[in-house]
Amino acid sequence: MDSHSSWLILLSFGDRGWSDSLLWGAGLSLSLSVTAYLLGLVLGLMGAAAKISGNRIARTIANFYTSVIRSVPEILIIFLVYYTATNAVTSLLQMTGLVADFEVNGFVAATFSLGIVQGGYSTEVLRGALVSVARGQSEAGYALGLTPRQNFRLVVLPQAIPLALPGLGNLWLIVLKETSLVSLVGFTDLVLAGKMAAGATHRYFLFYSAVAVIFLVMSGVSTVLLHMLEERYSKAWRQR
Repeated sequence: MDSHSSWLILLSFGDRGWSDSLLWGAGLSLSLSVTAYLLGLVLGLMGAAAKISGNRIARTIANFYTSVIRSVPEILIIFLVYYTATNAVTSLLQMTGLVADFEVNGFVAATFSLGIVQGGYSTEVLRGALVSVARGQSEAGYALGLTPRQNFRLVVLPQAIPLALPGLGNLWLIVLKETSLVSLVGFTDLVLAGKMAAGATHRYFLFYSAVAVIFLVMSGVSTVLLHMLEERYSKAWRQR
């Protein structure tokens, strides 16, 4: 059997190939990216609102949060959240006596870890977009009798979204790549699936190259979709 044929067999589906494992890992990486990104957006929106609010305590907490995220290596934050937070939740539930044996799901722990990291960066992207909205827009909303919450939701936020889209798009591509970090804590993502295949067959170049190609495809498709979304928002905004 020549080298070319063996590569095709190893990359085939079924019992003799590893493509099933690679695609399963890619699906988990993509699912993890989506959930962590959405969690990061929620945390980012809360953080951005806190930073531009008049509440000094809220601003202090938000500033501390973003400072930690930007100053501490992401892998260290993932280690701390993945192990410390999950152990804390497990211990808390066991202390209540409701459950005798509880273990946090690995996917949930990984989502929480990456989501916290994403939230710090999303905070700054969304804050920059929010403060870019002309103050007169808010004043017009208040003149119409809107409450601060209604003004934020109906006037400021819709105008800030188009401004934040380029930055949020970059954050999506970042979290897509950052899913590889959770393989270091044992979560079976695309990178760990490739590592297992490479270790079992000793074809490291083949499988790490396959993992790289899959990431390139996911990133390429994401870039196209993000560009279409930006064009759609920009067109709708110009037509107003």
